Amino acid sequence: MIKTVRDVSLGGKRIIMRVDFNVPMKDGKVQDDTRIVAALPTINYILEQKPKSLVLMSHLGDPDKDAAKAKEKAEKDGKTFNLETYLAGKHRMKPVADYLATLLRKDVVFLPSCFGQKSAIDALPAGSIAMLENTRFHKEETAKDPATQEILAKELASYGDIFVDDAFGSAHRAHASTAMIAKFMKVRVGGFLMEKEIANLEPMLKNPPRPMVAIIGGAKVSSKIAVLENLLKNASSLVIGGGMAFTFLKAQGIAVGKSLVEDDFLDIAKQLLDHAKKQGVRVILPVDHVAAERFAPDATPVAVDAQALPDNLMGLDVGPKSLALYASVIASAKSVLWNGPVGVFEFDAFAHGTEQVAKLVAEATGRGALTVVGGGDSVAAVNKFGLASKMSHVSTGGGASLEYLEGKELPGIVCLEQK
Repeated sequence: MIKTVRDVSLGGKRIIMRVDFNVPMKDGKVQDDTRIVAALPTINYILEQKPKSLVLMSHLGDPDKDAAKAKEKAEKDGKTFNLETYLAGKHRMKPVADYLATLLRKDVVFLPSCFGQKSAIDALPAGSIAMLENTRFHKEETAKDPATQEILAKELASYGDIFVDDAFGSAHRAHASTAMIAKFMKVRVGGFLMEKEIANLEPMLKNPPRPMVAIIGGAKVSSKIAVLENLLKNASSLVIGGGMAFTFLKAQGIAVGKSLVEDDFLDIAKQLLDHAKKQGVRVILPVDHVAAERFAPDATPVAVDAQALPDNLMGLDVGPKSLALYASVIASAKSVLWNGPVGVFEFDAFAHGTEQVAKLVAEATGRGALTVVGGGDSVAAVNKFGLASKMSHVSTGGGASLEYLEGKELPGIVCLEQK
């Protein structure tokens, strides 16, 4: 297990802390503060220990990628594109720093760059909290070349005596502020959020309370195949839903109409089904559907009371018989891992299946089962249906929780000291 802020003396020390404040913004305002709120226990604990200073760093979006898209659009429209003008009000951490200040009821000093801030940090009054500008405004943050990354990592390391990583959502990224910085810090520990994420995800991989049910949904098999393979070691039942289910159905020769299918993965889907059978893991695929002729929020839902779909329809949600099957396996589960919706829950007409799954998992929690929701879309779903508080744990990391469940070592975790 990683060492955390509890395991080191913070009093009078300069703390440099990586947080994941990559939050949705609109017109310079925070739209969803889940990730900011999740870091508050660690921030408050550090401040209570009376450090010399606490400096926070995070990325916010992907400025390069977004600027490239905006430039392409401007050129297509025959307009001139100015990068500085484009970035003037976007991807800036200042509004996030101001928002955090309202939550803490304490001033948060904004530092306008990740470079050249040492004298400003050293001059802060004791116990101050500051936030650096977006780490991704510097090419060194995401550079593939380690020597280039080290330039920013060394600079960031000079701002603190202790490195605290509480950014689980970025732990799968080998960036200057998430992992490389640890190379230049003597003390490297995790925050409470990092500790909580590991404590809840680890049992699902190593020794979950049994029987364990894994519900894996989402659009594509390609993004989840490694997770499915890894979960076969411990799951007693594997519920496969969402768009990815149709690749598995087609692999068994079942007609899927116009549904999303990854033909390149049909053989891999067959192999996984064979592997599950040998391991004694029950795989549950949809047996009925809510379908439509087109993929649109205003498409007319059509109930299909069969596993096979007619040629003119695509499956966009699971039907009542599938939900009854899910309910029967979840009823006896001692642990449930849910990653990915079982339908297009963003469209109200096709959200029922995912909402019912969320309710079933919440009921399992109420019966004493360990329930973990991991991955961006399933987290968005439990938030949409107001059930996040009814789960044992809702992960803050989309890609990070996915890679963790694949059994990968995450750079932002392995760089920390172990107990």
